[in-house]
Amino acid sequence: MKWINNVIWFAVGGIVCLALCLAIGFSDSTRVIEERPVVSTVILSPEVPMQVTFCDNTLDLKRYNVYEGLDRELSSFTYFHSTVMLLFKRANRYFPVIEPILKANGIPDDFKYLAVIESHLDPNAVSPARAVGMWQFLESTARECGLTVTPTVDERCHVQRSTEAACRYLKDAYAKYGNWVTVAVSYNAGMGRISSEMDRQQVVSALDLWLVEESSRYVYRMLAVKQIFEHPSKYGFVLTAKNLYKPLVYKEVTVSNDIPDLVAYAKEQGVTYADLKRFNPWLKDTKLNVAGKSFVLHIPHRESVSYETPNRTVHDERWTVQ
Repeated sequence: MKWINNVIWFAVGGIVCLALCLAIGFSDSTRVIEERPVVSTVILSPEVPMQVTFCDNTLDLKRYNVYEGLDRELSSFTYFHSTVMLLFKRANRYFPVIEPILKANGIPDDFKYLAVIESHLDPNAVSPARAVGMWQFLESTARECGLTVTPTVDERCHVQRSTEAACRYLKDAYAKYGNWVTVAVSYNAGMGRISSEMDRQQVVSALDLWLVEESSRYVYRMLAVKQIFEHPSKYGFVLTAKNLYKPLVYKEVTVSNDIPDLVAYAKEQGVTYADLKRFNPWLKDTKLNVAGKSFVLHIPHRESVSYETPNRTVHDERWTVQ
């Protein structure tokens, strides 16, 4: 048994040494190797660029608080392996839904990363503050933005409808501030808070504001996710097409009358009640009361509920290797 352990440690040591040499150069790695690492992984600080683009504008990262803000979030997401891997998988399903809606409403494509940091692209996400859905609307804000919230319907969990509502908020914020970074911060802190703090602190950039930690980190989290999504291999994320989640394929059925039993309705449509709920996460009861409105139900196609045929759809070719 002792010789087996020696072989294992020799192999591990070789891998660590090779990784170190490739990562930091042979001369610098000599000192580290001589200290004989006692773990089988190498932790490197991710490289922080001197500038990044956000909504087609270049952001200078040389100022210490900006540089360190992005460094913190890049380090966090880079080593948050399981969660970030899941984000890529979900993005393959939901970015094709979100992106056209943003474009149609004149919202920069980079705001899809706002949904990523808000909810991890989970339509059913609920925060401790009771914000709900992929875009994390409070109930009062959701209604202000035109979403239906009743005991049987919660459109905060409707991917398309909630994205449209988010666009309305973002457009209003841009009309107020004329700056997309400030718009992004205001989505977290609220326009009232951002406006009052900019007046009180006498600054013109939201990045120069002193805010609560969550709001201060908000834009940097978006920038970090964008960096990783645009350069996944650089940050250690290697996927193939079959690793990504399939896009949802369904038929649409418009409903203008109440459905007293969604279990029976699902059976009539040839799907399970669970599948009906997964494809329509905005359904919040075993019945649907339309209250004079019309709703579109998504009824899953066969190919959407089986991985008998692996996924072959890749939304962004940068995410995968062959």
